[in-house]
This record gives sequence, C-alpha cells and structure tokens, in this order.
Amino acid sequence: MVLLAKSRDIKRNIPARTLREHIDDCMLIWSFLQKAYPCAAEVSALGNRFWELLRFCVICHDLGKAHNEFQKLLSGVTNQWNNQRHEFFSVPFVDTLPQIDKNTLKLLCLAVVGHHKDLEQLRNYLNIYDDGNYFGQLAGSEKISFEDAFLQNIEIQEVKDLLNGYNYPVNQVVPTSVYGLIHSYNNTPYRLFHSDYFALMMLFGALKWCDHLGSAQITNINLIENKDFDFLQKQRMALQAEGYDFYEHQKICAKTKENVILSAPTGAGKTESAFLWLKSQMENTENQGRVFYVLPFTASINAMYERLNKIIGKESEKVGMLHGKLNDYLNNYFENLQYDVDVKKLKIHELQEKYKSIITPIKITTPFQLLKHLFGLKGYEQGIFEMSGCYLIFDEIHAYSPDVFAQIKVLLEFATRHLKAKVMIMTATMPKFLRKELEEGLGIYVPVKATQGLYDQFRRHCVVLHDGLLSESHDAIKASLKDGKKVLVVCNTVKSAQQAFLRLKDCVENENAVLLHGSFTGKDRAIKEKELMQDNVCLLVGTQAIEVSLDIDYDIIYTEPAPIDALIQRFGRVNRKRIKGICECVVFRKSNENDKYIYLSQTVEKTIQAFDKIIKDHKGVIDESLLQNAIDYVYDDWTEKEREEFERKYNYLSEALQLLSPMFDNKYTEEDFYRQFDGIKILPQSEKSKFEQYLDKGDFINSESLQVQINKGRFVRWLKSQNLRKEIYAFQNKQKLMQIPYFMTNKKYSSELGLLVDDEEPWKTSEIL
Repeated sequence: MVLLAKSRDIKRNIPARTLREHIDDCMLIWSFLQKAYPCAAEVSALGNRFWELLRFCVICHDLGKAHNEFQKLLSGVTNQWNNQRHEFFSVPFVDTLPQIDKNTLKLLCLAVVGHHKDLEQLRNYLNIYDDGNYFGQLAGSEKISFEDAFLQNIEIQEVKDLLNGYNYPVNQVVPTSVYGLIHSYNNTPYRLFHSDYFALMMLFGALKWCDHLGSAQITNINLIENKDFDFLQKQRMALQAEGYDFYEHQKICAKTKENVILSAPTGAGKTESAFLWLKSQMENTENQGRVFYVLPFTASINAMYERLNKIIGKESEKVGMLHGKLNDYLNNYFENLQYDVDVKKLKIHELQEKYKSIITPIKITTPFQLLKHLFGLKGYEQGIFEMSGCYLIFDEIHAYSPDVFAQIKVLLEFATRHLKAKVMIMTATMPKFLRKELEEGLGIYVPVKATQGLYDQFRRHCVVLHDGLLSESHDAIKASLKDGKKVLVVCNTVKSAQQAFLRLKDCVENENAVLLHGSFTGKDRAIKEKELMQDNVCLLVGTQAIEVSLDIDYDIIYTEPAPIDALIQRFGRVNRKRIKGICECVVFRKSNENDKYIYLSQTVEKTIQAFDKIIKDHKGVIDESLLQNAIDYVYDDWTEKEREEFERKYNYLSEALQLLSPMFDNKYTEEDFYRQFDGIKILPQSEKSKFEQYLDKGDFINSESLQVQINKGRFVRWLKSQNLRKEIYAFQNKQKLMQIPYFMTNKKYSSELGLLVDDEEPWKTSEIL
C-alpha cells in the first residue's frame, strides 16, 4: 500500500504526493535550515541535539495520515474521517524515539501535534472525547478509545517500513491519548522565562517552515555568499582609480564585528557601510543568518530594493521586500511587462510568497513586518525562528513616532538578548535622548562617526528664512522657475500643496510640473513617480511624502515651516550630489492654521530659532557636523505627552512578550497591532466604472489601486456628513458569484490634483446599502 500525504490537485494539474515524497521534500528544507540558521540551535538551548530532534519531528509530523479513513479521503473515495485531526495520530510515533528524556519528548510531541492549528483550537477537537477516555462516535459506530481507533485504523507496519528508510527502526508503537498533552499545555503554556520556551519556539517555527516549504516543493533556500559583496570591491577599485578610497567610517565598519551606531551625513555611503559591516559578520560561514534592512517609508524601501537587486543581481533571488503597499509595486512592475490578468496575478502571488518566506536572505522591510511577530500574529513562531542569528540594519531610525520607536526598542532588546541578533543603526542626526534609548536597547555597541573632514565636504545648503506664509510668496518661486532652476515646493498639508500647484504650474510646460502627495490613488501616484524620474520636470510640489521618497535632485527648495528633522530630510532633495556649490533652502516663518494638527507648534518655533542662530553664526550655511547641536536644542527631551506614549507602548509590548506562548495566536495583541494603522481606503465616485471593469476581469489588484487612503478621523466625519457610503459590487468570476464591499465618496477626484476634500459632486444614485 502506498501511503499518500497530498491528494491530487485537478485544477492546478498537480499529482498526488506520497507520504515518503512529502517527508523527503520537508527533509530537503531541513538540510537548508541548518546552513541558513546555524544560530537556531544555540537560541534553542538544545545545542547540537536541535537539528537531530527537528529531523525526527519532520519525519513524524504527518505519519498520522496513514489512518485508513484519511487515506480514503485523499484518494477521493467514501470515508469516515469526519474531520478528525491527523496530528493526533502522528504523536504515538514520536513517543517511540529512543533515549530521549521525558521533558524533551514532550517538546517534540507538542511541535508535531500543533503544526497545523494552535493548541487552543485543537482543544475544541477534543470535544469528541468522553472525559478523555474515548475518541468519540464515528459514523454511528460504538464509542471507541483513541488507543483502539489508532490500532484499528493506522497501518503500523507500513509506517514502520517508512521509518526504517530514515534509519529509525521501530519495534513497538503504544498509542496513548493526546488529551493530557493538549490540556496540560493549554493550562500551563511555556512563556518567555520558561527553561524550554525557546526550545519549543525554535522547533515549532522550524517544523512549520519545513512543512510549508516542503509542501510547496521548494528546492532551494538562498544563502548569502562572498560573491554577493563583490560590488563593494568594484566600487573601491573605481574610487582608487580616481585617487579616492572608501570613507574612514566605512573602513571602520568593515572591521567591526559588534553592534554599531553609525553617524554620517546623508549621501555619505551609509548603505555601503552597512554591507561592509555585514561582510565582516559573515567572514566565517557559521555566522550565516538572514538580513533585515529596515526603512520607515514605502518609497525608500522600493528604491533600496531596486538598488540592491541591481548591484547584487536580480537573477540571484537574494533580495526581497515586505511592506503594506507591495501589491501596488508588483502590479505596476508586471503591468509594464504587459502580462495578461491571470498570468500577472500568478506572478504577483509567486513573488509575494517568496518574499514572505525564508527563500530570500535579504529583506528590505518596514519595522512592522518584524514587530508583528512580537504581537503574536499568526505564524509568529516562524517569524521568530527566521530572526534567530539575524542582522538588523536600521536606516532613518529617527523618523518614527514615539510609540513606534518604543516598539523598536523592545524589538532590539528581544532580538539581541534572546535571538543572538546583530544590529547596525545608521543616522544622519538624532536627538541625544533618542540615542540613549537605543543604547539601552542594544547594550554593547561600537559608535562610529564620519570624520570632521567629511562633514566639511557636505556643506551644500544655505538656509534662508522668509517672513509670512509660503502661499503669500508665489512670486519668489515663479522668479526661480524663470531663472531656469529646478524648484521643489513642500507644503504641510495636501490642500496647501494643491493650491500652490494650481498657482505655479502655468510657469512651466504641463509635462514639466508634478504634484505629489498621499491623497492620490495608487495608480496615479505610480505614474507621477515615473514622471519624476524624467529630467524635464522642473517643478515638484508636494507634502512631506517627498521628504524620503525618491532619488530626486533640485536646485532650490521653498518649504512651509516644520520640525528640524523633517526640514533636513526635505533639504536632502536639493543638491544631492554636491556638485552645485551651496544651494538655498528657503523656509517660511509662518505656519498655516491647520499645521498645528500635524506638527507641535513649540517644536516648529524652536526649529526657526535654531535656524536663526545658524544664519547669525554661519550666514545660513548648514555645517552638518553642527546640526547635532541644533537637533538637541529643538529636541532636548520628549514632551510630556510623547514620554507617556513611549512608556505606555514600551511597557505594554514588553509585558505582552512575557505572556506570548508558542503555539498560541494572541487575538488581543493582534487587534492592538492593527489598531495603530490609521489608513482606510475609499473609492472616488469618478473611478467607479473603472473599478467595476477591473473586478469583472478578476483584476483585484488594479481595482484596489483606484482607491485613496484617508485617516480614521476623516473617515468617521465623512460617514456622518454622508460624503461616504458603503457599496457592494456583485460579479461573476470564473463561474463563481462574488461580492466585494467597499466605501465610495462623492468628494471630487482629479488625476492631476488628487482627492479634493472641499469639493463635492452629486451622488449618481440615491440607493445606499
């Protein structure tokens, strides 16, 4: 009798998979994990035994599928399986492992019994027991015990023969009920300071990866190799050929094996510094681990992904990325290649799955993709396993709000103290009180700072303060445009940016002016970002979305007042390559009435004062080595509200981590994780026809790209004022009736200007669902 593990998938034309074949698929992943995650054994506290114990879990995890009724189910014939759990019937084979202490055996049994559903869910399946003594009533038969059900239905000799093939000879299998195993762990789950906590976390996470990737028949998990750092040597040789070399801080990073906090000007090769540091960590192959390059903004992630793919090699499949707008990015990418809808959907799904998995060793990501594991979201054990022995590289770390910064500190503490992670933090400027928090989170680290000589070379901006509002000084901006300069205008609100654009765009040709902010549809924003890559654009108007968005270079900036760190980021879009001498950065002193809802007035006022001092002492020329003094003046400490927010989130997540138990999804902390995201997508009424056309084609990604994101406060207000209504679109998709609910607004939308919050159009129908 040939034992099956997977039934035939007729739709995808995938043949059935035997139990032996599936175990072999999983064992291949097991062999890859040993190379990719050597630190997992140390993290588990099981030492050299870890991989052998995991091997036995992999071999045993699906042996319960040998149940006669389950085999009938897989073969598509009448059966009496009745939604039992094959994991229950796998556990007795784990109990046959010789010379294993009772405590370790319990770990293995738990990992195997829970590899599909968490133990709280599995407890519900125990309702078929009668006080734990009976397996239940199957298809009208008499109640039988689990032991009898096992002996009557499992082809034990077939399984023994299978185990012999893996050099695990089994003489006798004595089944015992899983009732006690599941209930005891439900009553007293392992938590952070339990001696077997990380043993179970690592075993379970690794087993899940083996099963998941084995089921997908993945045949390779990429490793970081010496050749992936070849671009560094090529860059250095090119520099030396011109009489230059790597910067001093880059050379120090190349020799440092400890955690690092690097301070260097924007544009001073921080990415190269990070990879020089990474190369230093991996000079010994046993230091192999996964790399997470963490950035705060989607556009920054997209740009870094493209850059690393280019220098490391896209065909190597070493680089992936994760963020909330990945669908939009991949949709635009594959649309350019002119795939049809079905092929495009398949390609997008394949890449998403690859990036979510452990196949790619370098991931460009937001911090939330790592933080979600600490909140106990589904699959977090796999995420924590992936972080064992990892390398965390944080860039632009100053850009986070107090609550997110607090979560990052908890992540740093957890990863360095428990998961053997190494960390590199890079920043141009950071307030001392923020740095102190990071230092506490890291523990031991090496501070690295660019030389004063390099800072002197980065004098590229001269700050100029203008009285009044930006909206009152459009003539000065028009004069710069007439002089042939490439002009960047940054406003604090979408409305202000729209108004400025309308007044300035006529100074240049239509194709030479672009407006960019967060109230465009995903599709329109992608178009505008492509336009910005063209040299002909000489006027860019936008909001803080521009601060860290694209690799753009302008001659002068006019900006509304904002906190000093935000302004420095805005200045970074001017004279990026330092070949234009000293360029003016014009900041207006006066804020708009609604700016107080975005930035703290006191912080903005202190920023203006700091710039007044730079103008007085240095004629406005920004010496980046002295920016730290200005930053510390503006941000001498948290405000009382920020401190409360920071401590509340830090204490909450620290305490939640202590309650996090392997094999339990935490629904309460999951809700808290998602609650911190403020955006809700709505559809402009003008886009309804296109939206429905995409849905009719089954193109769900393009349909989503027609929506605009607004915050929860505005969403609630517009619901009350009847500027939003809920719609449901019903359509046929591959002979299946589908219904898609969505929210639509009657606020006007323009591809040129975005969502116009003050302008409405009549509803086209009166029916409200």
